[in-house]
Amino acid sequence: MEYLEMIKGFMLSPVETFRNVKDTSYGDTLVYFLALVVINTVLTLPVMLLTFPSMGTVFVSMFQRLGFGTLTAFGNVLFAVTMIIGSLVFLFIGAAWVHLWVYLFGGRKGYRETFKALAFGDTPALLLGWIPLVGMLAGIWSLVISVLGIRELQEISTNRALGALILAVMIPLLIVIVLAAFLFIAYTESSPVPVAVI
Repeated sequence: MEYLEMIKGFMLSPVETFRNVKDTSYGDTLVYFLALVVINTVLTLPVMLLTFPSMGTVFVSMFQRLGFGTLTAFGNVLFAVTMIIGSLVFLFIGAAWVHLWVYLFGGRKGYRETFKALAFGDTPALLLGWIPLVGMLAGIWSLVISVLGIRELQEISTNRALGALILAVMIPLLIVIVLAAFLFIAYTESSPVPVAVI
C-alpha cells in the first residue's frame, strides 16, 4: 500500500487497513512512522512557539549559557531532532511495555505485531495532534485504532486487546500520580509555613 492510502485507511477504516499491512516489515513500518513524526514535528513546533512564546526565550537563554550566543534557529532544529528521536525511542520502549501486557492477555504473534499496531495506530495523533483540542480527540482515536491493531495483528479478542492497553497505560499513570503526591507532600512538609505578623 502507498503511504497516503495507508494514512486514509488508518484514519477511516483501520480494521481493513491492519489486515492489509499484516506482512509489513519493521523497515516499512519505521519509515511510515518516521514520516508522520517529521510532519508532526514540523507542524507542532510553530504552534508551540506561538502558544507558549516563553519557550523561545528558554531556547535563547539555554543556548547563551552553553556559549552558542542567540542561535534560536539552531535551538528549534535541536528541539525538533530531539522530538523525532524521542518519538522513535518511546515507540520501541512503549511497544515492549505494551507487548508484555499483550502477551499476558494471550497475544502470541510476537513483539513486531505489537510494534506495528502502535506505530500505525498513532496515525491520527501524529497527523492532527498539533491542533489544539482536535489533538486530544485524535489521541483518543489513536488509542482506539491501537486496540483494533493489537486485536487484528495479535489475533486476540477486542476485550483482551483493550485490557492489555488499559493496563499498559494505567499502571505508569498511577505510578506518576503516586510519585507526584509523595513529592507534593514532601515539599509541603519541608517548606516553612508562613506566619502572619500582627
